[in-house]
Amino acid sequence: MAKNITPREKDYPRWYLDVINAGGLADYAPVRGCMVIKPHGYAVWEAIQQALDGMFKATGHVNAYFPLFIPQSFLAKEAQHVEGFAMECAVVTHSGLEKTEEGVLVPKGKLEEPLVVRPTSETVIGAMYAKWVQSWRDLPILINQWANVVRWEMRTRLFLRTMEFLWQEGHTAHETEEEAHQETLRILEIYRTFAEEWLAVPVVTGQKSESEKFAGAERTYTIEGMMQDKKALQMGTSHDLGRNFAKAFEIRFQGRDKTLQYAWTTSWGVSTRLIGALIMAHSDDEGLILPPKVAPIQLAVVPIWKGPEEKAKVLEAAEKAAASARAALGDRKVVLDDRDELKPGPKFFEWEQKGVPFRLEIGPRDVNDGAGVLVSRLDRTKEKVPFDRIGEVLPGKLEAYQKALLERARSFRDSHTFEVDDYRELKERVQAEGGFYLVHWDGTPESETRFKEDMKASIRCIPGTVRDGEFQRTHTEPGTCIVSGKPSPGRVIVAQAY
Repeated sequence: MAKNITPREKDYPRWYLDVINAGGLADYAPVRGCMVIKPHGYAVWEAIQQALDGMFKATGHVNAYFPLFIPQSFLAKEAQHVEGFAMECAVVTHSGLEKTEEGVLVPKGKLEEPLVVRPTSETVIGAMYAKWVQSWRDLPILINQWANVVRWEMRTRLFLRTMEFLWQEGHTAHETEEEAHQETLRILEIYRTFAEEWLAVPVVTGQKSESEKFAGAERTYTIEGMMQDKKALQMGTSHDLGRNFAKAFEIRFQGRDKTLQYAWTTSWGVSTRLIGALIMAHSDDEGLILPPKVAPIQLAVVPIWKGPEEKAKVLEAAEKAAASARAALGDRKVVLDDRDELKPGPKFFEWEQKGVPFRLEIGPRDVNDGAGVLVSRLDRTKEKVPFDRIGEVLPGKLEAYQKALLERARSFRDSHTFEVDDYRELKERVQAEGGFYLVHWDGTPESETRFKEDMKASIRCIPGTVRDGEFQRTHTEPGTCIVSGKPSPGRVIVAQAY
């Protein structure tokens, strides 16, 4: 049964949740702030995971796993880090339960040292790297883990911000500062490539300001996408940690010159927030739209019949078409919807709301023609395709669909990106229109704070690109800070964000 979806223009937050519900992606869990990722939603995450995992491994990274629990004392070793995460930590103080005389279960044994449920793993991984690194020959260490983390969020939204979420977090250790910096930028480029080529979400790459960077990092780089409500979404970050964590956890090694040196480390991650990005960048008032590269199902074959005689002929043709598609796309990418209990209309709506890129409708007349009606989820164009050519036609159609999604999203972003030099105009437009605003900034925290106080916006990044292994800032024409009137070395992006 098709589910009603609130129009975006009427109530964007409600629309977002309706799309998730209608698409069967996730549901609220019994624990406040947590979510249950349903099979269709998890299949999207698996596609994301598989693609990124291959990209990491192609650049020399390997997977490992580290504990969920972190001794509380570990967080205290890196002052900036603990300050940045202290308010978000979930802490275990007791082990086991026991019954009171009234039969009520209460915590039993108090732990000697409280355990923090990992909000991120720099500290525990730093402690392990200190054990593993003795010589320059032990470096680099290039490890990634796929895991869950917990951050005690007060205001949550499915996929975008939940108390527990899934992610990958890479942690590397290097012999030199330059090698670590190159690693940070390499990952930034992997994230950019993945966002644009797999998720079809155009992103701005850039460096975070001092107040927005990761707690304990020297530099944080980011990819920022624009959603359909014209707000920014931070989709992934790569952190150059310098030697801060190495010094806190004694990650030291004997260098080539026989001196004792601290390692240079990095960390980087993306999460199930990427699914939220997909929803908000591409979907429409009819439901979910998924890029073919991460769509769990790429084709739904829907046979249409009235009586037993028609059913047999139509199903035979449908099975032939499905077989042709499976030979090209793989068994799991094609579904044959032969359910008797649903009429064709509800079936069409269901596959639309689940974001399946193409639907093939086959009725008695189509059987006589030897061709079904291929319907695009993106623009609802229809085309007659012979049953035995479905597998031949679909790969090209899916590639064009993927490209069209990216071009549409890029056109939307570019048409809502502006250069502004007047502060009053900026404030009015940010609040009334949304969008990305390229403005001059003097680099001071005092000026940056004004954006947050006056318009609930922030500096999303100092935009730039990676060229020849270096981060090169764009928009470097000198000007006057839009807040203070002081000299500015270039423009930054200001926007409201999730």
